[in-house]
Amino acid sequence: MKRIVLASGNAGKIRELTELLGPIGLEVLPQSHWQVEECEETGLTFVENAILKARNAARLTGLPALADDSGIEVDHLRGQPGIYSARYSGPEGDDRQNNEKLLAALQGVPLQRRTARFRCVMAFLAHANDPSPILAEGTWEGLIAEEPAGGGGFGYDPVFYLPEYGCTSAELPDGEKNRLSHRGQAVRTMTERLRQRLGAA
Repeated sequence: MKRIVLASGNAGKIRELTELLGPIGLEVLPQSHWQVEECEETGLTFVENAILKARNAARLTGLPALADDSGIEVDHLRGQPGIYSARYSGPEGDDRQNNEKLLAALQGVPLQRRTARFRCVMAFLAHANDPSPILAEGTWEGLIAEEPAGGGGFGYDPVFYLPEYGCTSAELPDGEKNRLSHRGQAVRTMTERLRQRLGAA
C-alpha cells in the first residue's frame, strides 16, 4: 500500500475518500495523524484552495498529499455559497446552521427555480514543491429542497434534492451516493490519473 496524506479533518470526507481510494492500493491517512492543522483557505476558487491544502499537508508530512475543495452553488444566489459553503453561516457555524441559512435565503422561491450543484475539485501533489499538481473535478446537479430530509451524508446533503430519485442525497445509501456524487466523480477521475502517476494497481 502506498501512503498518502489527506489534507482534511472532516470525518465524513475522510470516510468517503478512504472507501473510494482503498481499492487502488492507496492507504489514505488524515493529516491529523501528524497533528497537521488545516491551512487557511485564501484562494478565490476551488482549484486554488485544493492546491493550497495539498501543498500544506505535503510540506508538513513529507508525503504525497491529496486535497479537495468542494461546495454547493445555487443559481438563484448567483453561485453562492460556493467556496464559502463550509463557513456560510459564519466561522463558528455548523452543518445545521448552514442549511438553515440557505433555506432562509431561498424562502418563497419555487422548487423548479432552486437549481443547484455540488462541485468538487481535487488536487494531488507528489511533494510540497510539485510544479504540476494532478487535478480532477466533478459536479452533481440537483435542487435545493424546501426542508431537510434524511440522516446520511454530511454538509448540505439533507437539502440537496434529486428529482430523478425523489429524495435528498442524505437519503441515498452510501454506495449509491458515492457512485453519483461530485466527489465520487472527481475521485474516479483522480484514481485513473494516480494509476498513471504512481503506478498504483
